[in-house]
Amino acid sequence: MVRQVRRLSRAAAGALLATALATAVAGPARAAGTATGPATTGPATTGAALADAAAAASAALARKVPKRTLPAGVDITGEGLAEPLRLRATAHPVEVVAVVDQVSWLGPTGAASGPKPADLGPKYTVVVLVGEIATQTYDLYPLAKGGPRVYRPAKQPDPARKEKAGWFLGRLSMSETLRTVGVPLERQVDTVSGGVGGGERVLPDDTLNPAGDIDEALDELQRLLLLNVGVMLVITLGLAGIALLIRRRTR
Repeated sequence: MVRQVRRLSRAAAGALLATALATAVAGPARAAGTATGPATTGPATTGAALADAAAAASAALARKVPKRTLPAGVDITGEGLAEPLRLRATAHPVEVVAVVDQVSWLGPTGAASGPKPADLGPKYTVVVLVGEIATQTYDLYPLAKGGPRVYRPAKQPDPARKEKAGWFLGRLSMSETLRTVGVPLERQVDTVSGGVGGGERVLPDDTLNPAGDIDEALDELQRLLLLNVGVMLVITLGLAGIALLIRRRTR
């Protein structure tokens, strides 16, 4: 009886070590198995299979973790700009977010007609890029009578985008946002918040508040911890199955 208990203890310890090693070298082990085929069967092979399953589960859950993405940049042309104002997320992420925020909330349909041309004021065309490829374009009128206006043309740079032409009331912060990123406009001290699109400050709060990034990091850490707990449960259940199999074979 004592010898049997010792054999079971040694077998369980060996299975645990094999599982840990299989987890550490899951990638090379899988590559070798594909090239030469499995050489043996038994508890060690079962441990490697469990490691592969755990790795696959980890990859599947990791893909579900949302990641914040930003447009690659924006180009702005219009009155007072001798050449296009080119803003890229790599060098000016806050400015790119602020400009895109002026048009990102637009609905699928807008008004068929806008203010009279004489009431629109200066026009600034914003082109949103993915990489160096233009995908969206909008005409912004920050000084239009009755409030800022946005016009979205039906024809977009990306042929895959099927948009309906329409006019929209813009954010009251449009003028100050454009001025802040480099458009030559006079300062509008009385329009720094509010707007039809769900008005915000000139720059979005999450770009000015580092606590937002900390919260996001904590959320990702929590998901990672849950993922690790799930992997450990899979490994534990696998070890329990291996121990049961060894016990049955040693009877």
